[in-house]
Amino acid sequence: MSLISLRNVKKNYPLGKTVVHALRGINLDVEKGALMSIIGPSGSGKTTALNIIGCIDHATEGGVSIDNNDITSFSDTQLTDLRLYKIGFIFQTFNLIPVLNVLENVEFPLLLMGKMSKKERRDRAEKLISEVGIKEYMAHRPAELSGGQRQRVAIARALVTGPEIVLADEPTANLDSVTGEMILELMSELNKIENTTFIFSTHDPDVLKYAKDVVKLKDGLVVA
Repeated sequence: MSLISLRNVKKNYPLGKTVVHALRGINLDVEKGALMSIIGPSGSGKTTALNIIGCIDHATEGGVSIDNNDITSFSDTQLTDLRLYKIGFIFQTFNLIPVLNVLENVEFPLLLMGKMSKKERRDRAEKLISEVGIKEYMAHRPAELSGGQRQRVAIARALVTGPEIVLADEPTANLDSVTGEMILELMSELNKIENTTFIFSTHDPDVLKYAKDVVKLKDGLVVA
């Protein structure tokens, strides 16, 4: 049984008097514990596919199931819970909260969950911040960090809840090669030890070395 399944998923965006067909009917199955890379040129539909899997966007047509649940019929509350408890996101644009420091940004999903004491939240957040190599920047706000440092914060925040699925849109795009390699090693290790399912979209050939499965999109279709 697939953890994630997309069946004939289409996504259309109106653009003035025209319609952009971002996805034209893709079928995709992702097994639990996968380390999958979605590749393809700009405009191929990679980010759209991730956003639909992550319940950030809705399919225009087709079926999407996660853990054998058809999420196309989920309410907004159910989708919010799914995003909070089951899915971690690493965005290319970071999406950090500018008024919070690094520790507070990483802690924030745990605060929303409301299941840990303040000390447990802090300990968990500090552990992830150390693992991504930015412990000395815990009191800094995002504006005081480089692009690479902000990406590391985003990665720590995505992993802090121990999600079953992590979706990463170009996770190494803003990192130097050494930092990128370290982040990929960390994700690969979590995939092996905790069986976390990772799905990346990428242009980076170094990411492909870590992928167990590679899916190629072109013009909104799976071509390989």
